[in-house]
Formats: sequence, structure tokens, C-alpha cells
Amino acid sequence: MMNLDKTLSAAALPVHEIVYQDLRALILFGEFIPGEAVTIQGLATRLSAGLTPVREAIRRLTAEGALSFNDNRRVCVPTLSLKDLEDVSFARQFLEPKLIFMAAQQVTAQDIAALITLDSALDQAIFRGDAPMYLRLNYQFHHQLYQLARAPILSALTDGLWLRFGPSLRIVCGRLGTLHLVDQHKETLLALKAGDPQAASDAILQDVLQGMEQIRLGIA
Repeated sequence: MMNLDKTLSAAALPVHEIVYQDLRALILFGEFIPGEAVTIQGLATRLSAGLTPVREAIRRLTAEGALSFNDNRRVCVPTLSLKDLEDVSFARQFLEPKLIFMAAQQVTAQDIAALITLDSALDQAIFRGDAPMYLRLNYQFHHQLYQLARAPILSALTDGLWLRFGPSLRIVCGRLGTLHLVDQHKETLLALKAGDPQAASDAILQDVLQGMEQIRLGIA
């Protein structure tokens, strides 16, 4: 159930922004199989929204590379090619370690405690084999880290990359299961607690490399 703060926050947004955020989340967390066409009317029904805000959300997400048009009435999530994956991986290897290095220089004990709680919930989702929850919590862990860098331009660029590979990560979860997924979150958290920005940056770089390799094996 949505909490009151989130409800009030959503209520303060215009309808077209709510529809955009809802559709973006469906794409990010792999609710649509890459290459599978869906109708605009079908999206409107699923989102309980009118056609106009849905078309606006599609226009924005198409500009971001998260959707592509098949024809006037159908859209799909683009299939991630190995070349696309190479480009995404290249960008992530530069952006995310930089963000974590910056975050580690100003992170507080309260921030770290919140991240530890989030990572513990992520571990439970992995143990249960709950792929949808794993995807959401894994994204939230990284997103929360990047926000601590207070570098909105770099964070926005990184967030756009996650929108490109998120649907393929859902495929990997389906093929391999969550128990085979590895990360470097514990190493990152230890480095943050030690006040070591370089170690935190190195840990996230390894996390990125492992994640991209899992996706490469999943789509190869």
C-alpha cells in the first residue's frame, strides 16, 4: 500500500507527469519484454489514464531511447544489442564510480544506515527469489547512492542508462534466478563506513562490470 507521503507527493504532480513516471517504472523494472509490441490503448488501460497523457509519456520515453514506435498505434521496448550493451557499459564505468567517489566525500552515518537497511531488504528479495522486488530495490540502492553525490547532471545521465538496460536485467533474472546474481554492495558500504572514496568507487566499478557481464551472458 502506498504511504501517505507518497500519495500526497503524487497528488501534487500533474496527470501527465504521473503517467510518465508510472510508465517509466514499468519499463525500468522489466514489466515489458524487449521487442514485444503494445498498443497505446493497452497502455492507457493498464495505467488507468487517458490517451493524451499516455501519448505524451510515450513521446518523452521515445526521446530517451526507452521506447520505439512500431507504427502509429504500437510501441515497444527496444531490444538491447551487444553493441548497445557495450556502449551502456562504457558509460556506466565512468559515471557511476565518479558519483560514488563524490558521494563518499559527504555521506553521513545516517545515510549509510539507510543504505544498509535497503541492502538487507535486497538480500531478502534475492533469497526469496523475488525478481520484481530485487529489481526495484537494486535500482533504489544505486539511485539513493547517486543522489548523495549532489551532482544532478551526472545522476540524470546515469538514470537514463538504467532505463536502457533495466528491461534486459529482468530477462536475466528470469533465466538465471536471483540467487545467481552477485553485487559489490557490501564492499561499497564498508568503504563508505571507512571514509575511503577510492575504495567505494572501485567497489561500484566491479559491481557495474559484474552486472553488465550478467546481462551480456543473458542476451548473448
